[in-house]
Amino acid sequence: MSRKIDITVSVNGTSYARTIEPRLLLCDFLRQELGLTGTHVGCEHGVCGACTVLLEGRSVRSCLTLAVQADGLEVETIEGQGTQQALGRVQQAFRDHHGLQCGFCTPGFIMAITDLLRHHELESDEQIRVALSGNICRCTGYQHIVAAVRELARERGPLP
Repeated sequence: MSRKIDITVSVNGTSYARTIEPRLLLCDFLRQELGLTGTHVGCEHGVCGACTVLLEGRSVRSCLTLAVQADGLEVETIEGQGTQQALGRVQQAFRDHHGLQCGFCTPGFIMAITDLLRHHELESDEQIRVALSGNICRCTGYQHIVAAVRELARERGPLP
């Protein structure tokens, strides 16, 4: 029997205290413990990027991150990016440029793009494509996603 650990994690600005198994993955913590199912689990090997969330403002693969590693830290998920009535800037750009089809990879892309726009200069389509190469989409062909990021990079302003 494994010993459980108490953690406190801030997710999208709300603090949560839970007692968990030390081996619980961050994606499972978000989905099972908190009911935040917007973080999708795809490959479970850190390859596809569908599970991307922000930990202290930087993108991480939540399928490779233990929940205990987020103890005392801030996690941002797709649920914190906007609402159906008021989309966040990255979400709106995806919508405007038709950057999604089935939508499975979209939360991971939006979180990765949020990190990229906060911390990196993206001056060309090639830079955007390289920066997003860790996220896989099997539907769109990426052109519309690149167009959305290009627009956001041009109008760069404070992101939430």
